[in-house]
Amino acid sequence: MLEDSSFAIRPDSTKNLTKIKYFDIGSLLTLQQNESIFTFHCQHGFVSLLFYSDDIVRIIMDPSSEPSLKSSVALVKQPDPVKVQLEELDEKIIIASPKLTVELQKSPLRVCVKDKNENILVTESNLGMGYTSTNAVFCFKDMDADDHFYGFGEKTGFLDKRGEKMTMWNSDVYAPHNPETDALYQSIPYFMTIRDGKAHGIFFDNTFKTTFDFKSNNGAYSFLAEDGQLDYYILAGPSPKDVIEQYTDLTGRMPLPPKWALGYHQSKYSYKSEQEVRELASKFAEKQIPIDAIYLDIHYMHGYRVFTFDRAAFPDPKQLIHDLKQEGIHVVPIVDPGVKQEPNYHIYKEGVLENHFCKYLEGDLYLDEVWPGISAFPDFTNTETQKWWGEKHSFYTDLGIEGIWNDMNEPAVFNKTKTMDLDVIHNNDGDLKTHHELHNVYGLLMGKATYEGLEQQLNGKRPFLLTRAGFAGIQRYAAVWTGDNRSFWEHLEMSLPMLMNLGVSGIPFCGPDVGGFAHDSNGQLLTRWMQVGTFTPFFRNHNALDTVRQEPWSFGEKYEKIIKKYIHLRYQWLPHLYTLFMEASQSGIPVMRPLFLEYPNDSKTTNLSDQFLIGENALIAPIMKPDTYHRVVYLPEGDWVNYWTDKVIQGGTYILVEADLEILPIFIKKGSMIAHGAIKYSTMAPETNMEIHLYPNENEDITYTLYDDDGETFANEKGEYFLKKITCQQTGSDIQLSIKNEHSSYKPNWNEWTLVIHLLKEPPKVFVNNEEITNDRLAFNKEKHTFSIKFYE
Repeated sequence: MLEDSSFAIRPDSTKNLTKIKYFDIGSLLTLQQNESIFTFHCQHGFVSLLFYSDDIVRIIMDPSSEPSLKSSVALVKQPDPVKVQLEELDEKIIIASPKLTVELQKSPLRVCVKDKNENILVTESNLGMGYTSTNAVFCFKDMDADDHFYGFGEKTGFLDKRGEKMTMWNSDVYAPHNPETDALYQSIPYFMTIRDGKAHGIFFDNTFKTTFDFKSNNGAYSFLAEDGQLDYYILAGPSPKDVIEQYTDLTGRMPLPPKWALGYHQSKYSYKSEQEVRELASKFAEKQIPIDAIYLDIHYMHGYRVFTFDRAAFPDPKQLIHDLKQEGIHVVPIVDPGVKQEPNYHIYKEGVLENHFCKYLEGDLYLDEVWPGISAFPDFTNTETQKWWGEKHSFYTDLGIEGIWNDMNEPAVFNKTKTMDLDVIHNNDGDLKTHHELHNVYGLLMGKATYEGLEQQLNGKRPFLLTRAGFAGIQRYAAVWTGDNRSFWEHLEMSLPMLMNLGVSGIPFCGPDVGGFAHDSNGQLLTRWMQVGTFTPFFRNHNALDTVRQEPWSFGEKYEKIIKKYIHLRYQWLPHLYTLFMEASQSGIPVMRPLFLEYPNDSKTTNLSDQFLIGENALIAPIMKPDTYHRVVYLPEGDWVNYWTDKVIQGGTYILVEADLEILPIFIKKGSMIAHGAIKYSTMAPETNMEIHLYPNENEDITYTLYDDDGETFANEKGEYFLKKITCQQTGSDIQLSIKNEHSSYKPNWNEWTLVIHLLKEPPKVFVNNEEITNDRLAFNKEKHTFSIKFYE
């Protein structure tokens, strides 16, 4: 195409011949209060304001009529009762909750939001809010010199998005993925600002194509939507974690996934036959490499028809799934939204006769090409269609399948625009909307239909859903992978800030295609990427048709041995990771964290994109360049312990770390505890070696909570779980421990555990619940220089 060549930058380019005109909302004319809702009638539109909680305020602007309070499907929260005070002065109106103050300048209308200490969070100067000659709505906010911006979901580039201009429009992007690739598969119109160590957030609840511009104006940033209302929420913070909790209070939190979803997953486009899948599983068993899931890409289907198997290639899928599950391996098939146009195909026939497919206003079906050929697309905006689609998944669950992989759900279509015609009308339960408005939520609604269908059919078991496309709130239904990356070192580097910003955006369960999807990987790249994958929340190796294979053994024994070590390490860390996943399901705080989340006052963390934290106190600093065996690592304040050697390093500085190919640099902060389990060949295997590793720090109180449940059902939501709380204080050579099972309605499948104490040069005096541990219970490991105590449940 000419647009992809130098033709696009010819000197006589006629782009932007029509200059867009901006119209300000104008001055305040009247104020009306209806209970907790304040509506301002201005010269050129209307603005409404209401508090959702003491620390969340919603502001809505509509140029033509009094704003609608109807939210998008992203929202799950209803407004709390909030005590609000109103004060009207000559030049401004002040509306305050206990934690936020909104000052509205009357002429022209300008919004300034302050925290309870009168610090300005968000303010407008001379630009304000309004609409354009193209029906877009916009808002400008002042940008301080010290502002740093994070979130925005799935975006390429560095961690801090200051200086970037980003579009929210779910797009199928096979290639390229690089720092200037803007719209990808997920649209999360939310971000947080960190200024002087304090944080606040904005969620822009508009499903049209939106743009966030932190580039075009030195002193201001803006957000704009092509149509609809200007509808946004200001989140008070004041810490980065507070903002994430407030945002996920609005849009929901991840359900705790089944344990098997946290194990190692193997995929390829495609494993094309039952024989190939069985041989793959046998190879993992033969090589004693753990695995919890094998994925089936589009070739498992009969002519790419969803809800079918190719019976020539997969003659007995039920037996295959049963046999693999006996070995601890789940099968996860891909399910796309495109339904082949074929009168004898039962899914198509039902969809037409029961009115489940997308149509034009005049009633014609929308048909276009995807993998099966000309296809129809379910209208997931209809509740009945969601229910129908969910019920169809009994085809899979009846075979024993407990996880589904949604792809091509932007929706991706093989035409010039790469997606559905924007003039398609979605029925939306009778509230008709164009695809132009609902495009960005198509994947979210497909995820909702799929997850809820699985939930109904799995008899109390937790479903697992993986999705490519989504909108704010997708975390309620699915894990997210970052789409069609490539087997480039640069893509390994790029994956870290992408995942960290997804986590900051309320999506803790995320990961890339480990090893890279397209292009050809190699032994060194796969090894380094698998080391990173050990600690990404979602851990799946996946690559494309006609690229070199990249299963753990694909590049020879040298690399296989190291890769196997790190897959083993993933399973050893699972008890700790599972506890972090539980915390994420309750608070929204991600498992994989950028350092600024824990150290917002440290200026060295603002754009630190090549290392990350697991939880609060485990720092991962991977090597992501070829033939490189050293790297600089930044250690924040405190003392840090080399995970492999127990060497203690003072933080608050940069260090040069040596790391041969078999070493992933890992550092544990002194004053921490980390739970480890046995090396298992799937998460279904019982725990046989539960250890809690203590890295004491003199005169510091340490608290650690270990969580466990059956890992499979929703019984935990009914109170059936296990919670062990350990507190520790070291004074000299004395260690005081308090160990308490705070909740024990579930009995773990381990009945003993070991406390491993690091960093001590001589045997300590250990007191547990005020009783001294006798020396015969204190074991010394000469090789590791650790002391250990065994406990029984």
